[in-house]
Amino acid sequence: MVLSLFNNQEYWSLSERITCLLFHLILFYDRMLYSFISYSLVVIDQTENGLVEAVAVLISKMPRMRPELEAGKLGECFKAKPDFMKAWEKWRAQIAKLECSTFWIQCAHRQTQEGLRNMLQIMLGNTNNLCTLTCHWMELYIAHFLYIRPFTVGLESMYGLAQKCIQLKPMAASHRLMGLLIGILGENIEVVLAECSKGFGPWMVTHAIEVLTAGSHQADTLLHEERDNLGGISMEELHRLVYAQVLSSHPLTWQIAPIYLTSCIKQGMGLLEMLLYKQPVDHNQLLLKNLEICRLYELDSVSSNIMKIAGMYNWKHGKKGSGVYWLQQARDEARLNRIAQQMFDSVGRSISDENFRQWEGLIQLLGSEPKTAGGLEFLHNYRDFKKSLLQIRDGKTTDAARQAVESLISLMKNPCTPQRFWLPLLHDSLKLLNWEERPLLNVLQTNLLLNKLQELSIARLRPDFIEADLPPHALSSVRLALATNLGRTTLEEQ
Repeated sequence: MVLSLFNNQEYWSLSERITCLLFHLILFYDRMLYSFISYSLVVIDQTENGLVEAVAVLISKMPRMRPELEAGKLGECFKAKPDFMKAWEKWRAQIAKLECSTFWIQCAHRQTQEGLRNMLQIMLGNTNNLCTLTCHWMELYIAHFLYIRPFTVGLESMYGLAQKCIQLKPMAASHRLMGLLIGILGENIEVVLAECSKGFGPWMVTHAIEVLTAGSHQADTLLHEERDNLGGISMEELHRLVYAQVLSSHPLTWQIAPIYLTSCIKQGMGLLEMLLYKQPVDHNQLLLKNLEICRLYELDSVSSNIMKIAGMYNWKHGKKGSGVYWLQQARDEARLNRIAQQMFDSVGRSISDENFRQWEGLIQLLGSEPKTAGGLEFLHNYRDFKKSLLQIRDGKTTDAARQAVESLISLMKNPCTPQRFWLPLLHDSLKLLNWEERPLLNVLQTNLLLNKLQELSIARLRPDFIEADLPPHALSSVRLALATNLGRTTLEEQ
């Protein structure tokens, strides 16, 4: 092409033709040089890429002793040990063959060459390379399992290997997890518990004991043995008590503490009772939760005592109804009787409607059965009597008056009615005794009330008699009303 181009220039001078020829020769030489350099670079890149790909394939073919691998994980799995050993030896032979290959000479990139050969030495289990390239004894420890001793078993062998790795790669600063791991590998129960307590707190200690005793008879004996220096309890119970104490000290976690306390045979139940007694009784929801725990663990006596405490607390702080309710739930007859006595005293001192209205709700709540309510049948009957008198005052006359008379007679006949209430009852009944339309009491009923009044006059002579808070002329007013009523009813019946 150059010659044809040169020959077609018929009108060029000789110098022009020589200059054009030199130019084309230089251009041809440059093209040849460029082609040679490009070819050389392609050969070098292909060698480097080939080595990288070969190492990557070896990594992906690493034998692993397991049933299967997750998606995206490298390696070939083998279930049986013989199959794994054959694949392991074959894999290491392939690594050694690649390491002795002449392709490393053709790889011009020094850093790539060194990095790939280091990787091969690691996979071959070269101790010096592993020690140099790892940063922590734990990395060196795991590398031994992966590339040198894949079948290491037994805590004794693992502990010896860990000590060797620690010597080769000592820790610059201690870590709480490393101390725990060394204790586990060394099968030192005391060290494990100490590290758990120091680094992770009582929760870890309590639950680590469950793990330690699961597969070790020695650990089970050591941790469940009763020790005199611990007050006759075992180490397991001690740590559970400590953790339960931590839980019980916080209002949000104290309800979990019984789970651990009930598993402590020696001292658990006693501490549980103390915990339940310490809970405040002024909050109703908390009190109910406390009683529910008592029910779950069959602590009936504790539950009864807590209800008594709640009853007295509410009573003393003005919550009379709640106090009576909890005392009833606890079946505390002694305290209910004292409350009933307070009611008797209050009604006896002042028989006014305002005073009785203050106690009426409690009387209704207590009930009337003597065994469970403190013998308050009288107060219930007296409440019905007062309601009848109130209806008379509101304008309801004859029927309400007759009902009031029936309540009065029932009260005076009932042996539960205290004698000191007889005169107040009769004084409240003056309007009934002096009923204008017609006498409401017959002769028999009037004589009954006169006899009661006579008994009362004799009883007033005793030094222990309690006078009611009534006007001075109350007795004479009642006596006059009864005498008048007796005369009226006698005349009416004749």
